[in-house]
Amino acid sequence: MLMIPGRSCPLHYRYAPAALAHTRDVEAACLYVVGGLYGNLPALDAIDALAAQEAAPPVIVFNGDFNWFNVDAGGFAAINSRVLRHTALGGNVETELASDDPAAGCGCGYPAFVGDVEVMRSNQIIVRLRATARGHPAIRNQLAALPMYCTAAVGDARIAIVHGDCESLAGWGLSREALAAPAQRGRVENWFDEARADVIASSHSCLPIMMDFGARDGAGIVINNGAAGMPNFANSQHGVITRIGVTAPPFQPLYGTRSRELHIDALAVRYDTQRWSFEFEANWPAGSPAHVSYSQRIAHGPAYRLTDASRLIGADTTVRRSAAA
Repeated sequence: MLMIPGRSCPLHYRYAPAALAHTRDVEAACLYVVGGLYGNLPALDAIDALAAQEAAPPVIVFNGDFNWFNVDAGGFAAINSRVLRHTALGGNVETELASDDPAAGCGCGYPAFVGDVEVMRSNQIIVRLRATARGHPAIRNQLAALPMYCTAAVGDARIAIVHGDCESLAGWGLSREALAAPAQRGRVENWFDEARADVIASSHSCLPIMMDFGARDGAGIVINNGAAGMPNFANSQHGVITRIGVTAPPFQPLYGTRSRELHIDALAVRYDTQRWSFEFEANWPAGSPAHVSYSQRIAHGPAYRLTDASRLIGADTTVRRSAAA
């Protein structure tokens, strides 16, 4: 059987969960984790506007795939120049943009439930985006130097920040589909111990989810923000980011929880949808790979509900949910 590029994770994407136990890269009273920006400049403006409402500037960590739809030279330069001022991880997109080897395709490591045609369209997107990146060699060098993971200290808590999961840059072990399986939940509990983490923040799988495992002395929260630059819920048009802080957010979160003294919340990124639709379609008109794969989600959101994302399983967890997504 022919393996389609984009299905498997390259060996150099892999690492041991214990590697996360020996780093301390960021210290913050308030941390924003931004995954899956996907080249959406209006969403980046909206994230900056959220940060401006905090009592003190939050530390912002971009945990990969901040590039994707931004195939125009101006958009590519703008996204990367702004993101790379902050702490950033390389997602599979940035890793493949820094490489000239087409063997991994988009590097997404898609599981079997994603159709072959969708995988092939993603591979077509990365080919076009890589052509744009080649016109920015200095940015490519910066992308090549990005780490695959980092950790943060927020108050007394250790936060493991990954793009995929605790074993692979493009792992799907923290996706909603994987976390539905009891066997995978046991594996994740081990990751908390091996990584010495109280919270694991991820992205990559494009749909948000939060679960309380109570894995480390009452801590043990997984929060996957889905996508900062695309809608995450049906009949919505906003992205989602993760906020972790020692104080509550100054605005209503979509949903959230407390873990010891830590506030862990999903925030809506309410970007200018009209501007974003114009910019997206200028790069990806009808019939193009990205338009076929993503235009319906950008316009109407995926078939996913707010309650699907906040499936907390800890008995002692207090949940806050907003009235609307």
